[in-house]
Amino acid sequence: MLHAAMVEGGVLDAGAHLPGDRHLYRFYDRFGETVPSIGLARLAVLAMRGRAAEATLAAGERAVPALMALVAPYARRALAEHRAAGRQLVLATTSPAELVTPFASAFGIDDVIATRYQVSGGRFTGRLEGRFVWGAGKWWAVRQWCREAGVDAAASHAYSDSVFDVPLLDSIGHPHALNPDPRLAVVAAIRRWPIESWERPPGVPSLLGCEPYHALRHLFRPGAFPGVRFDIEGLGHIPGSGPVLLAANHRSYFDVAPLGIVAARMGRPVRFLAKREIFEAPVVGPLARALGGIPVDRTGGTTSPMADASAALEAGDAVLVLPQGTIPRGEAFFDPVLVGKTGTVRLAMAIGAPVVPIGLWGTEAVWPRSAKVPQLGSPLRPLPVRVRIGPPIRFDRDDPTEATERLMAIITSLLPPQARVRYRPSADEIARAMPSG
Repeated sequence: MLHAAMVEGGVLDAGAHLPGDRHLYRFYDRFGETVPSIGLARLAVLAMRGRAAEATLAAGERAVPALMALVAPYARRALAEHRAAGRQLVLATTSPAELVTPFASAFGIDDVIATRYQVSGGRFTGRLEGRFVWGAGKWWAVRQWCREAGVDAAASHAYSDSVFDVPLLDSIGHPHALNPDPRLAVVAAIRRWPIESWERPPGVPSLLGCEPYHALRHLFRPGAFPGVRFDIEGLGHIPGSGPVLLAANHRSYFDVAPLGIVAARMGRPVRFLAKREIFEAPVVGPLARALGGIPVDRTGGTTSPMADASAALEAGDAVLVLPQGTIPRGEAFFDPVLVGKTGTVRLAMAIGAPVVPIGLWGTEAVWPRSAKVPQLGSPLRPLPVRVRIGPPIRFDRDDPTEATERLMAIITSLLPPQARVRYRPSADEIARAMPSG
């Protein structure tokens, strides 16, 4: 895209290419940085001889929107945490300064350490000004910058995806291998450097670009629960991409089954908020984290769940929430008026994400609140579980309390008629709606 921007700005001719560059770029996309690809980048200074520096800077500005679209979904949050800790954000890159400085400025980077082409009379001379910022040269340039800026390298963090940046990573107090090439991944594993990705939430692993969700979604299908008959309608209301909140009522521990089937049919990872105790369980806990689950401390002692959910939405993910927070107990379980917390609509308004309402019914028959385990029906007489998904709702500068009441009323409208009728439950029904013990 930088090449296209330079062609569009008249810096390069439409057919201008270095010999073999297309093949090297393809190899780079597949295997990462190599000596031949960097050799090509080193020769680019000669190809730029006589070109206008101002026009090249304008080409870099023209490429900013396309470059911003390539920023990893969770990069903004990771960098925001560093800024909140009082650290400067610095981009160290082999690319020419004129091409990357506009992007760095638009992205909120404080300073740029880049390869600089010598300029005379407003045009590039075909020579470098200073060192070529790559490998040991990048390490030297960063060390020089730290010295001049009065920054302690031992207290700093550095991220890279290339094995050729090992000298730099080795000189910084907190090195991070970010989407590392295979060679850097080996080095990072040996040296116990964190291996991270800003494509997914922290703690979510990936193999060949696939998260655990992509494997587990095949397990969440109606046939996996032979004692239950699922009746699901409205999947078409869920957007296929972009940030979205899925808001469902909460009737049973078994709610995870129909909601899991809905998530599986969506075809894209779904983050979810769940009580902290689930993430502390021996087997379920690590699995929940691997799926991108967000633990919630119900004592309300932290704002982290909201921040994590906000980051997921900003990254374009789908987030599943249960606005009620917990299953209503006893007589409250039979109240036709659902009461929710305002967090869901606050998130929706903060991010500008739509909320898709989901009405669940029948899960309480499969797993009553009083039971320690599910009570599945038989294949011949399965228990019915009903799921209705409504159209997306937008909340724009609404009062959070009123908006939450409206959301819960819409979820209620998705339930069967008997859910909206007030009646006095029997003592046995109340007992079944109480926790075991």
